[in-house]
Amino acid sequence: MPLRIDVVTIFPGMFQGFMGESILRRAAAMGAVAFHAVDLRDFAHDMRGTLDDKPYGGGVGMLMKPEPLFEAVESLRRPETRVIAMTPQGVPFRQSAAQRLAKESHLIFLCGHYEGMDERALEALADEQISIGDYVLTNGALPAAVVADSVVRLLPGVLGGGVQATADESFSEDLLEPAQYTRPPVYRGLGVPQVLLNGDHARMEQWRKNQMLDRTVRHRPDLIQQKENDNDRKSP
Repeated sequence: MPLRIDVVTIFPGMFQGFMGESILRRAAAMGAVAFHAVDLRDFAHDMRGTLDDKPYGGGVGMLMKPEPLFEAVESLRRPETRVIAMTPQGVPFRQSAAQRLAKESHLIFLCGHYEGMDERALEALADEQISIGDYVLTNGALPAAVVADSVVRLLPGVLGGGVQATADESFSEDLLEPAQYTRPPVYRGLGVPQVLLNGDHARMEQWRKNQMLDRTVRHRPDLIQQKENDNDRKSP
């Protein structure tokens, strides 16, 4: 059975555009995933399709009403479903989460808009809340597309090349990928490192490992700190 992904959003057209391109389109064509963009306005309770209201206690902006969110999820949910709310307050998305979600059989993404969702919907419906970064977007459709892309490319056979196709990518070991080069060996005076040209696979592998650590220390030292913290928590 393919992984089913339902995206509940006010802007289904935004996600439909992603579904028809690149790896996502290939994955759907080969039967690895089935996408459904669900228009939340179909669950509105009036002719105007009202989905928001003023928050209790005052404040700027409007808040998504709970009724349409509850009814949309209840119409889609199955026993094995995992519901993910896309919100800036969520847990930062990491490759390990993509690997975990790729093992599920049905995902529902709840996409916020306005000033967010009524807290009752988040607490009662969402199995987890995910953020793709410490910034705010106009709605959750784009974050849902980011997470879906990251998950779908890990499904068996989608990228080709078997397990190795994704095993050496950035973040697969909580480290960044090493630098990579292709032909020509010299371009505008810029050469490919000699170690990659001499055919010594053992030296190439060591060079790549050194590169991964060096690039991570220089560009993402937070990943090193996170790995050390994780190891400390595992220690007795």
